[in-house]
Amino acid sequence: MLSKPGINSILSRFSLDSQVAVVTGGAQGLGYAMAEALCSAGLKGIAVLDINESSGAFAAQALHLNYGTEASFFKADVTDEPSLKAVFAAVDAKFGGIDILVCSAGVVENYSAEEYPYMRFQRVVNINLSGSFLCAQAVFPYMCNRGSGSIIFIGSMSGSIVNWPQCQIAYNASKAGVIHMMKSFAVEWAKYNIRCNSISPGYMHTSLIEFADKDLIRKWLEATPMKRMGEPEELQGVVLWLASKASSYTTGADIAIDGGYTSL
Repeated sequence: MLSKPGINSILSRFSLDSQVAVVTGGAQGLGYAMAEALCSAGLKGIAVLDINESSGAFAAQALHLNYGTEASFFKADVTDEPSLKAVFAAVDAKFGGIDILVCSAGVVENYSAEEYPYMRFQRVVNINLSGSFLCAQAVFPYMCNRGSGSIIFIGSMSGSIVNWPQCQIAYNASKAGVIHMMKSFAVEWAKYNIRCNSISPGYMHTSLIEFADKDLIRKWLEATPMKRMGEPEELQGVVLWLASKASSYTTGADIAIDGGYTSL
């Protein structure tokens, strides 16, 4: 008969002691909230990757002061393959390995499909989809060398449904690609003990919402069963679970955090 583990042994599976994480787009918003969650679980070190130098440096400093985690900022363009590989090499050299990658860098734009400028469409796909692909490729050698790793992609409920009434065909397509790409990585890299999963947020209350049309926000809330937006901290539990040993048999999963939106 199997013995029952105590609550402390269960909670210990969420510990990230001695581990190193990389969070792209970690300077603010959802990326920063997820970086906080990882640091709160005892990370040895965290690398904040972002295109914005001032915000990124401030975020790394705040993580160190608030959680005691060794934190560093690395300027990174997720669409630039050579420089991205150099950044991951620098992170590995500084921290002595990489255990966790959260691909949070992303953008959204609203254009009607018939008027969408191709260069703008390509930019969204390059950052959201190709950027996530390049980051996963760049981290692979370090996780493979360690014999384990957890890669967490940030999808969106827009990768499973078409949100309305905003027109965002490039964003929808890119996030659908992220989710299916994650599943492909999960299958191919299971033999290396590298787990790949994704989180698909719904409408979240970030600083970007301040610039959204109030009538549009009202329509979003009316269509959400919980009748409110999610808060960034409501992603923290799931990112910690996916990063830790608590989810050791989970790979290839997309988890919707959307207040019930995609259940309709």
